[in-house]
Amino acid sequence: MARGRLSVEAYAAGVRAGERAVLARAITLVESQRADDQALARELVAELQADAGGSLRVGVTGSPGAGKSTLIEALGLHLVRDLGRRVAVLAVDPSSVRSGGSILGDKTRMQELAREPRAFIRPSPSLGELGGVARHTRETVLLCEAAGFDVVLVETVGVGQSEVMVAQLVDCFLVLMLAGAGDELQGIKRGILELADILAITKADGDNTAAAERARAEYALAMRLIRPKHPGWSVPVVTTSSVTGAGLAALWQTVERHRLALQSGPAWRAQREAQHVYWLWRAIEAELMRRFAADPAVLARRPELEAAVRSGHLSPDHAAAELLAAFTGR
Repeated sequence: MARGRLSVEAYAAGVRAGERAVLARAITLVESQRADDQALARELVAELQADAGGSLRVGVTGSPGAGKSTLIEALGLHLVRDLGRRVAVLAVDPSSVRSGGSILGDKTRMQELAREPRAFIRPSPSLGELGGVARHTRETVLLCEAAGFDVVLVETVGVGQSEVMVAQLVDCFLVLMLAGAGDELQGIKRGILELADILAITKADGDNTAAAERARAEYALAMRLIRPKHPGWSVPVVTTSSVTGAGLAALWQTVERHRLALQSGPAWRAQREAQHVYWLWRAIEAELMRRFAADPAVLARRPELEAAVRSGHLSPDHAAAELLAAFTGR
């Protein structure tokens, strides 16, 4: 056994017992890019699959400066202190595309929540993954659920065209917006609004209160023009303040209302089932790409084909077809 690595049984027992140190090590195992670690991680996830699935998963995204981390900490404190919930926060930080390094600053930004015994904060590097979530965030969610956390908050890298992947991971997709930052209705991609379950205007306090209320009215009008994700659920627009706490309790009540609305019909189960299939194909794509990149025939032809593309003598599509032919042996 490699140093620092436990058996599947030891990992599973520690996670089920809610041992935070074992949970942290299990997540590190899942995030590892080593082939032997990944094999062990798959066994662990399979072992804990039956213990997962019971949490309310909430994705939090928003435009830069909207205060994602600040709101998550304030909301998390409300959940653990006022409602007695156990909260896991999975904060995905941007990675350098050159080194893969990440600042991982969310745990330092959420210092008060990090001290709560009923809370668990795990920053993870995105490792260049699109979609605003790290490649193995889904497995990390399952581990946190198996450890007994009944609310999982997933903070994404930031808003963007590829951010929509987080909607395939959570039950409720919360989009944060900041009033007074220019033309609000043009400041966010329509695709994100189409995936939103709840829209929250943040920093609704002090001199910004009136602007936040104007933004709320504008977005409420705009959301009427967008087809809802689920029949029977119209996307509400609320205002919140992480500084004063105004609107936080109402925001969580809205999240709970959303869950009840979906669970009253087939939407809740259908959404989770569709997400399982979605991640099945993402896993297949990732494994195929790994095998393709390591294939000897591909490695043999890659330098010459890349050079031909770089010089303009060969189109990228033609070179891709050549590499795929080498990979499949056709």
